[in-house]
Amino acid sequence: MDRRTLLRATVAGAGGLALPFTAWSAAYAAPAQNAAGPYGALQAADANGIQLPAGFTSSVVARSRQTVPGTSYVWHDAPDGGAVIPNGTGWIYVSNAETSSGSGGGASRLVFDASGAVVGASRILSGTNNNCAGGKTPWNTWLSCEEISLGRVWETYPLGGTAVARPAMGRFKHEAAAADPVRRVIYLTEDETNGKFYRFVPTTWGDLSSGTLQVLVAGSATSGSFTWANVPDPDGSPTATRSQVSGAKSFNGGEGCHYADNTVWFTTKGDNRVWQINLAGGTYELAYDDNLVSPGTAPLTGVDNVTGSTAGDLYVAEDGGNMEICLITPDDKISVFLRVTGQSSSEITGPAFTPVGNRLYFSSQRGTTGASSGGITYCVTGPFRT
Repeated sequence: MDRRTLLRATVAGAGGLALPFTAWSAAYAAPAQNAAGPYGALQAADANGIQLPAGFTSSVVARSRQTVPGTSYVWHDAPDGGAVIPNGTGWIYVSNAETSSGSGGGASRLVFDASGAVVGASRILSGTNNNCAGGKTPWNTWLSCEEISLGRVWETYPLGGTAVARPAMGRFKHEAAAADPVRRVIYLTEDETNGKFYRFVPTTWGDLSSGTLQVLVAGSATSGSFTWANVPDPDGSPTATRSQVSGAKSFNGGEGCHYADNTVWFTTKGDNRVWQINLAGGTYELAYDDNLVSPGTAPLTGVDNVTGSTAGDLYVAEDGGNMEICLITPDDKISVFLRVTGQSSSEITGPAFTPVGNRLYFSSQRGTTGASSGGITYCVTGPFRT
């Protein structure tokens, strides 16, 4: 058998007892397969160079090194991970800057009123390094993660307050975070070829200053059961956190992370996979693998940031590939939602929905120039499923 056929046979055999993609899926569902998207085919590129389904429109809300329209604030370079924070009748979009501390690393915010108009913009974190992705907390802070050796998680306050480092959450090459309000933990990905998948258990929910860092322990298969083990030395020195616990499962380049409905999903760029962990059942399996798409060509490559809609759809952004955001439905169907044209030297970052689910924000990290100074942040509106 070729690798794709072998992988499909292996997953089908090993995954018979694994739980489906979400509670709505049919039992014994395979990793996501090609299908027509719920919104139909992509239309010709619009004035912003974005191909969208009929009924959807895009707009530019900010450009790196340019003043955000309606404000006096200059938008940061290399916009990366992002999230939407409720703010009265409006909302805030937060965005990381994946640059060094000397080049403006940290995070910024865009403030929107109830109509979606920008009414403010400002810096919420400065002086940090390579802030890649992160995650929103239930108490409306933004966890901005440093993607460097011995990187830190910084808790920022988009609604007001001073950012603070949270070293108890571990010192490693952080990527993304996702909060689980049911188990009162924060899940964390690690961007290393032998990276691990962690969770942080705060001593007090809502206070990330102290707690226990744990790592997922499981076998080498693509599905099975798992446990959590304490990381003895979260500061990662002299022994890296990923090397401290025997049996901790390795993941090839952890990227985006999203929690909903007793499930946490995360992506691994080294093997173009989306993993899903059923937290109630204590099992893990694949939600997507580009080598398991058959027949047809795998639509999603260069997996990166991930978010979810109010309808339960996953939206996975590409770093590489052909600059698409792909959609995985609860019944394990994958399709292309949008494509950014003319920006092949960039990557799509920071997808995030407004609370009611009718607007999707995201960035092209390097825009048309291919440089960090060329970043563009967009908003897509339209008839999203809610």
